[in-house]
Amino acid sequence: MFTKDRWNEILEALNANRGRTFLTAFGVFWGILILVLLLALTNGLRTGVTLDFSNGATNTMFMWGQATSMPYNGLNKGREVQFKLSDVEAIKQQIPDLKYVSPRLQLGGFRGANNVSRNEKTGAFQIYGDYPEFINQEYMDILEGRFINYSDIDKQMKTCVIGTGVVKSLYDIGEKPMGTYITVQGVNFKVIGVFENPNVNGDSEEQANTIFIPFTTFAKSFNTADEVGWMTITAVDETSITTLKPQILSLMKKQRDIHPDDERAIGNFDKAEMFERFTGLFDILTFVGYFVGALILLSGGIGISNIMLIVVKERTNEIGIRRALGATPWNIKSQILQESLVLTIIAGLAGIAAAAGFIYIMNTLLAQGGPVDNFANPTVDIRVIFIALIILIISGLLAGFIPASRATQVKPIDALRTE
Repeated sequence: MFTKDRWNEILEALNANRGRTFLTAFGVFWGILILVLLLALTNGLRTGVTLDFSNGATNTMFMWGQATSMPYNGLNKGREVQFKLSDVEAIKQQIPDLKYVSPRLQLGGFRGANNVSRNEKTGAFQIYGDYPEFINQEYMDILEGRFINYSDIDKQMKTCVIGTGVVKSLYDIGEKPMGTYITVQGVNFKVIGVFENPNVNGDSEEQANTIFIPFTTFAKSFNTADEVGWMTITAVDETSITTLKPQILSLMKKQRDIHPDDERAIGNFDKAEMFERFTGLFDILTFVGYFVGALILLSGGIGISNIMLIVVKERTNEIGIRRALGATPWNIKSQILQESLVLTIIAGLAGIAAAAGFIYIMNTLLAQGGPVDNFANPTVDIRVIFIALIILIISGLLAGFIPASRATQVKPIDALRTE
């Protein structure tokens, strides 16, 4: 029991050699500090990457045509694969576990030649022909107006939704873009909405310099007929798009007369698979954080154990007197264990407090300096603190166990002879 007299004894023992006590406690302090900071940094990376993925449905894949690498059915290799609208319908009909299948068309690029103008201002922007479902696959915040709807699709309306970068390039400060017209390669489009991407890193340059127009309007205005540039495909929540991908690719190979073993003809990017890889990576990093922190704590515990052995040796005479006065082996053992435990917990709590201070400083700097790529809100779950406290208690008990056992093995008569 931690009685008042016992507390006084523990404090007196720790104050007897303050330099040694500090150096001994520093190992535990440093171990718990490193453990908490490593986990906080890992969580910061996990949060940053997760937020980057959160600007779109993670259960999604992108698919586009490339050049065939194998001849098939009398067709030479090197043939360019061009998707059609009939391919989109085939996917929708034959693979029922899909939530959205969005055909897309693309024109230009924000770093290419100027392709959009308004009055005397011009700019190079990415022009996409899309369906209304796309906003559910790549999320965006509509700041003004609305996104494309099926009325625009059915009537082939010359409407557009523009990014904030387009507004900055083509409009004066304070000028409202809603209801105005921009010209895309000689075709006038009415602005019906302004968007930005809800990305942890802010609205990136490429995303901000984007213009969305109805897919059917794009096809008619720029003479793409029934062609599809690429597709964005999202599976239902209960099914992973990764499990459906082989079936989708197989169907598309049949649709486009591609050899079943041709792996180069159709390009794809599996967002769900990539997200799972990142998740697995961060799980490994979390394990490494625990492992490294535990090793450092172990070294600190060994240091405490060694010092307690020295303390026991220095107090052999005292232990002999206690035993001669009737102290039981458990009384001696409990004192050594309590001293070790108190020293470990004090050092560990100081390490946790220091780590909390560093985490607070990191979050303050992030709040003041703006977002950092793939890093946001480094924090540690309260459960980690409880785990750390449990580790500290176990470490303290283990660190004091051997010295306490050694103390109880000292015979009173031999201890009294020790000077």
